Amino acid sequence: WKNLGDAGYPDRIRWIEAAAAKYPYMDLARVGIYGGSAGGQSAARALLAHGEFYKVAVADCGCHDNRMDKIWWNELWMGWPVGPHYAEQSNVTQAHRVKGKLMLIVGETDENVDPASTMQVVDALVRADKDFDLLVIPGRGHGAGFSSYGRRRMQDFFVRHLLGTEPRER
Repeated sequence: WKNLGDAGYPDRIRWIEAAAAKYPYMDLARVGIYGGSAGGQSAARALLAHGEFYKVAVADCGCHDNRMDKIWWNELWMGWPVGPHYAEQSNVTQAHRVKGKLMLIVGETDENVDPASTMQVVDALVRADKDFDLLVIPGRGHGAGFSSYGRRRMQDFFVRHLLGTEPRER
């Protein structure tokens, strides 16, 4: 409540650490995350708030600032009125904290989450002189990252940055 930036990360990190203790093939030095829509907001937030744990994130069509997304959805989780907690939970205001490898994907014609939300994060990352990848998919709407092209690019991003190798040629 009033803390979408949390996204359960403290519990998720503890769970992954516990699983890695039980399953030694899990490599805690190479943890990646992806998500779309609110999950895109959360995936990016993983590198903003927990970049010491998460190394790579792909955020598809994220609603990165709940002050600009459709207000009815945000009020369910962030409450009313809009207060300082909205800015604290914004990936735009927190973009300067990014650690790790971030890929932002957005559909040019997204009617669910305004593509300007992703572009505000892009602007904040540029102003903070942070490296990131941006993929704008023309003619695609919400969930563009889950198109066949978007999925391939996401998978290739993880292969490059978690496995340290180039993906196979297509």
